[in-house]
Amino acid sequence: MLIKPLAWMNSSGQVVRGVLDYFKLPPNAALIVHDDLDLPPGAARLKSGGGHGGHNGLRDVIRHCGPDFQRLRLGVGHPGDKDRVTPYVLSKPTAAESKAIEDAMQDALQAFDTLYIKGMQAAMTQLHTEPPE
Repeated sequence: MLIKPLAWMNSSGQVVRGVLDYFKLPPNAALIVHDDLDLPPGAARLKSGGGHGGHNGLRDVIRHCGPDFQRLRLGVGHPGDKDRVTPYVLSKPTAAESKAIEDAMQDALQAFDTLYIKGMQAAMTQLHTEPPE
C-alpha cells in the first residue's frame, strides 16, 4: 500500500508510526521515500536503516519509529550553500531536473517487484547498477 501523510513532512513520523501500529507492522516493513540533497537529480538509491542526515522528515520518522526502516532516496541536488537549502528544497525544480527525478522514480518502481520478491540486496543491485552502454 502507498501512504502519503497529509501532515507536514517534518511531522510525518507520528503518521508513519500510526500506520505501522494499525497494521501491526515492524518499522523495517516501511519504505520511506524522500528527497536527498546529497544525490544529484535523477539518482535513486535504496538503503536500509541509518541516520537522518539533517533531513527533518527523516528525523521525525526516526524519533517515532527508530532508524530501522527502508528508504528510497531520490536525488534533488544541492544548492551549493547550506544557507540556501530551505528555499531550494521548497522551490520548483527546473524542467530538466523534474525530468531526471521522474525518470529516477520510474527506475525505482521497476525495482519494487524485486524488492518484495527477492529482497533489499537484489533490489539495490538492480537499481544501483548502471545499464551497459
